[in-house]
Amino acid sequence: MPRTTREKRAAFRSLHKSGCFVLPNPWDVGSARMLQHLGFQALASTSSGYAWSTGRPDYAVTRDDVLKHLTQLSAVVELPINADFESGFATLPEQVADNVALALGTGIAGLSIEDRDLRTSTGLYETALTVERIAAARAAIDRAGGDALLVGRTETLLSDPSAVKLAIERLVAIADAGADCLYAPGVRQREDIAAMVRAVAPKPLNVLVLDPALTLETLRDLGVRRISVGGALARAAWAGMLASARQFQTGSFAALANAASGRELNQIFGAFP
Repeated sequence: MPRTTREKRAAFRSLHKSGCFVLPNPWDVGSARMLQHLGFQALASTSSGYAWSTGRPDYAVTRDDVLKHLTQLSAVVELPINADFESGFATLPEQVADNVALALGTGIAGLSIEDRDLRTSTGLYETALTVERIAAARAAIDRAGGDALLVGRTETLLSDPSAVKLAIERLVAIADAGADCLYAPGVRQREDIAAMVRAVAPKPLNVLVLDPALTLETLRDLGVRRISVGGALARAAWAGMLASARQFQTGSFAALANAASGRELNQIFGAFP
């Protein structure tokens, strides 16, 4: 029986209470359905993966593009969807709140709001404005019933990988502003991950896997609650396509030997209504 949005949100919140889970990032309907078929408990959209699937670079899609994409993802799977909602597609807190309200109407179970400001030299909003924007997103969620999860995200380490202390300070500030889960993509060192976990506790920390040598067990032992891969799955798919196509240009079609079975794909997707 299909789960309601309320049921998806309750299940998503439950996942964040204890343990550690993998939150893979589909970029379209097919990849979302495949990940559901494989048995994952929840999914997260990826702004970069979605943009590439439309032939555009990251941050080149519009708010309305993303709202349509989130509506499609939420409708085709029974799993909770966490939305990569970029910077809320607005600067002013009240505009962020309005856009968050629209995102909640797509059926998502949670969404992230980041502090990236592409118009500035630092690439980030000032801390005070970042806090106001998160507080506004929190208020919008509360007005809608409060059951969707708010992920507060700082891009500090993507701008300056050495700025771990600043990233932690921002995480603490946005946690205090009402974020349910915290996220600083770019953290790599185990001691830094552990420090982030401690700083935001008891709230959960999401870690983006950048080092393929890291394992679920390692991150769980560090206290990480959830693990995502961002656009990496989409990049892996593009890598396979590019490698095969470049072989074609040399006159070889050997890469097709590694292609997924059409029969298997039809069986998997045929199982969905």
